[in-house]
Amino acid sequence: MFKKLTALLLAALMCLGAVAMTACSGDGSEAETSELPISEVALDTDFEIPETFKIGFICLHDENSTYDKNFIDAAKRMQTALGLKDEQVIIKTNVEEGPACTDAARDLAGQGCAIVFANSFGHEGYLIPVAKEFPNVEFCHATGTKAHTEALDTDEKEGLKNFHNAFADIYQGRFLAGVAAGMKLNEMIKDGKITAEQAVIGYVGAFPYAEVVSGYTSFFLGARSVCPSVTMKVRYTKSWYNEAEEKSAAEALITKDKCVLISQHADSMGAPNACEVAGVPNVSYNGSTVAACPETFIVSSAINWTPYYVYIVKQVVTGKEIAVDWCGGIKEGSVVLSAINLDVAAEGTFEKIQELVTKIQAGELDVFDIDTFTVNGKKVESYLTDVDDFGDFAPETEAIKDGAFAESSDRSAPYFDIRIDGITELS
Repeated sequence: MFKKLTALLLAALMCLGAVAMTACSGDGSEAETSELPISEVALDTDFEIPETFKIGFICLHDENSTYDKNFIDAAKRMQTALGLKDEQVIIKTNVEEGPACTDAARDLAGQGCAIVFANSFGHEGYLIPVAKEFPNVEFCHATGTKAHTEALDTDEKEGLKNFHNAFADIYQGRFLAGVAAGMKLNEMIKDGKITAEQAVIGYVGAFPYAEVVSGYTSFFLGARSVCPSVTMKVRYTKSWYNEAEEKSAAEALITKDKCVLISQHADSMGAPNACEVAGVPNVSYNGSTVAACPETFIVSSAINWTPYYVYIVKQVVTGKEIAVDWCGGIKEGSVVLSAINLDVAAEGTFEKIQELVTKIQAGELDVFDIDTFTVNGKKVESYLTDVDDFGDFAPETEAIKDGAFAESSDRSAPYFDIRIDGITELS
């Protein structure tokens, strides 16, 4: 028996749950928010799904982690959009990056899941062996790097065709969030709260990996595009999810490093809560924190995984191949921003972001334009990156194309790892 589904998935609108013009702040008051600055994207889900179809998800943490909550929320939106029953969507949480991932993947395949999706970088090495064991199951992995090399046929082995990587052009969203940050700094300078030289952003990063470097660099470039005097300081926690460490890093950036605005690439409420206590403006990640931090939250960028989930389901049930590497941006509804907190954001932020969204979509603005950054005072006109992950960490792919660093064009996972002028890594 089949279901005939024709649904419009309002991806960007649903992503961060910011459908209202106001959001409660936790003390009973309301923080005023704007409409979503990125337009909704409608996806046609007109295809047939068997009653026996199942999809399984493996998450590193649970909904207490903003990163994992983002994936889980997307899975629930996909379930609603496609009309799937609860027994057709199986979500496993708190699956560590180790043998537990292998066990979870085997269990999901054994339960009849046609697709198994894992969400953490460290899951990849434990997912691949299970993909080899179950050639009729499609294994999809977020943030990974090995799918396109595993798919290659060699004299020693046949390529692995049922393993896939996916990511999104989140650098677009981080750039736009950076613009919001830069406009806030300009407002603080204009109001005499800081000088131009004191426009220092603090950034709480998880690890010094390309994914984090790409993210904080695009955020910084967005801020500097409107506030030329801005600089940035980065502190790493060496963990994707550690609330105490993230809070401590944010506090150090504020008190010791004299940062006047904080952003993050880490998965807890540690940094936003530290900002709320200190009264320091904050740009969060993976969801609006306006309810908990109404006095400091400005905006948040996030990847919306729902379009990818719908895509892989459609490919499987219609008998088509899933892309080895898939990457969506604003145009696909995969990169979104939360509603802007008008109580904290600088005047004109909403309109400025909308203007830049139009330019990004029209190809008139490239986040990593090589004319917008230098290394040791020099333009970067050629740069080799390690796109083909054979474990040798050898850069082999030219990343500068048509005057810009072509992030995620040769592989879905980010590989921008250039340390540019204006940003200092402290730990």
